[in-house]
Amino acid sequence: MPGFSTILIANRGEIACRIIRSAHALGYRTVAVYSEAEADALHVRLADRAICIGPPPVRDSYLAIDRILAAARRSGADAVHPGYGFLSENEDFAAACAGAGLTFIGPPPAAIRLMGNKAQAKVRMIAAGVPCVPGYSGDGTPEGQGDARLLREAAAIGFPLLIKAAAGGGGRGMRLVKEPGELEAALTSARSEATSAFGSGEVILERALVDARHVEIQVFADALGKVVHLGERDCSIQRRHQKIVEEAPSPVVSRDLRERMGAAAVQAARAIGYVGAGTVEFLLDAEGHFYFLEMNTRLQVEHPVTELCTGLDLVELQLRVAAGEALGFGQEDVELRGHAIEVRLYAEDPYNNFLPCAGPVLAWSPAAGEGVRVDHGLAAGQAITPYYDPMVAKVIAHGPTRSDARRRLARALRESVLLGPEHNKRFLLDVLRNPVFAAGDATTRFIERDLGDDARRRPSASPGTWALAALLWSYEGREPEAHDDPWQSSGAGHFPLILRCGDDEAVLEVRLEGARAAVVRGCPGAEGPLRVALLGDEGPRRQVEIDGLRARVHALVADGALHLEDEEGALLRFSEVVPRGAEPESQTRAGDGKVRAPTSGRVVRLPHAVGAAVAADTVVAIVESMKIETSLAAGIAGTIRALAVEAGALVKPGALLVEIEPEGDGSPVA
Repeated sequence: MPGFSTILIANRGEIACRIIRSAHALGYRTVAVYSEAEADALHVRLADRAICIGPPPVRDSYLAIDRILAAARRSGADAVHPGYGFLSENEDFAAACAGAGLTFIGPPPAAIRLMGNKAQAKVRMIAAGVPCVPGYSGDGTPEGQGDARLLREAAAIGFPLLIKAAAGGGGRGMRLVKEPGELEAALTSARSEATSAFGSGEVILERALVDARHVEIQVFADALGKVVHLGERDCSIQRRHQKIVEEAPSPVVSRDLRERMGAAAVQAARAIGYVGAGTVEFLLDAEGHFYFLEMNTRLQVEHPVTELCTGLDLVELQLRVAAGEALGFGQEDVELRGHAIEVRLYAEDPYNNFLPCAGPVLAWSPAAGEGVRVDHGLAAGQAITPYYDPMVAKVIAHGPTRSDARRRLARALRESVLLGPEHNKRFLLDVLRNPVFAAGDATTRFIERDLGDDARRRPSASPGTWALAALLWSYEGREPEAHDDPWQSSGAGHFPLILRCGDDEAVLEVRLEGARAAVVRGCPGAEGPLRVALLGDEGPRRQVEIDGLRARVHALVADGALHLEDEEGALLRFSEVVPRGAEPESQTRAGDGKVRAPTSGRVVRLPHAVGAAVAADTVVAIVESMKIETSLAAGIAGTIRALAVEAGALVKPGALLVEIEPEGDGSPVA
């Protein structure tokens, strides 16, 4: 029987912290690994030992098998937990751990290999009698991956269809193709992203079930032949084919359907000799038919909702099974109690195509309370870097009913403080209060069809928020030497204040009443003056009164701006406008021929050379940030005048990438 005492966690962030907690509870020692960019990360602080394994790019650190094995030898670790992502579904890593005498806390390499390639997985599942989505999985030859063959197979499948990376998941290398004319460009893009993310450009084609639900079954197997399922999770709400809301149980799965889907998932696990925690993912159509999508041979990001409904610690079970213990329960012992919902709090801009956002974390304080759990790996003062996934935390709530869980989760989100990077908190709150979601009717088309225009529109400051910003800026953000002193011997004075929030600007007249109250005129949308007061604060948590109404907001001044999160979770930034001539160079005009990086990242490709003629919608640069590729169009028709960077370069937000000379203009672009 295998035994181990020290576990190296070959991962980072919240999942590393999560594994460390369960490992310590069972008495194991833990070892963290980290890149040079994360020396002060929370998972490094929590572990008993920690070792740096290289520079921040994942290929040189978290994906470097030899460095991780060397860290295990040096630290005395005798087991490795891969977490999720990175090397968790890499059969070579699992085999290398075994070859080095380390217990791999995961399934056998053969199971990872079978399920790690979607084409092979579908063939095996069809043979095992598990229903699969119709499509084309290749024929094992290079010709079977050629454009000509894929175009023929796509025509036979019909549109819309999905292109998927055969070697990976998480939405990378996946493209929805609605009509034949989009197919060739989508294949090129999917292959590029798949090669970058997984080292393989192999793809499969599947019929797109565009109004289905994404329902997955958690399975667990020990090395003695017992396999059970722990019920289902509904993960239908996604962006870029990546989940952002998950819940257990599914609001549309009956007991009978759960038994049938669970039996299929158990059969899938048995068919490949599975051991440990795994997830079998299905698409569920409106008629109750379900189809195998893939099997994730690891712990899932959304495992907490299953834990809260079953009362089981899935990481503890992983450790016990890896140590050779039998599962201490049977299928008849699994009972789902209550309802749990999880949302993924991301550093991203949901109002700009969910673009990942990097930057320092100025304040972070997760909520707590009855039925609330927040899994994270973040400490205030750290930065969100462009090297890793932009998820900040998982916020989870459990309650006796789905409505209870939904209300608790919304409150937990509102009470969690996150200031600094752009984030999706307001977007998540809009999802939770959406009537389609509240009714349990959300499908994979929820964001595109059901979300509503208000939730897609970038939030703007209310009149009261403008007044509050004027008060906070007046006594926390203003540079004393930059203005006349507003304080007089006879009391507070009046002074004008010009504030900008996004694209909006306001000239405000502020009359201070002591340091914690003011009357403000000129607030956009207000019919008259507004009185605001700061009643109390605990760090960035502020209790305020706006025109007689008391509320709580999160706010602080840093980096020359007031960062304010209103009651509804909208992150607003206010800065003072002091006219000093032209706008800075980083503020560019739309259509000026200068294509700039929208966020920090790596330049993947510059498809066209200097002198090439391009149309306004021609892609002239592709930037990868946090594993997501963003294609940037020319914006105007013309000729490429200059390439300001080379492929592979790391760039910051606003960095110039390509200059385009407009059509009919022989002069240089200004």
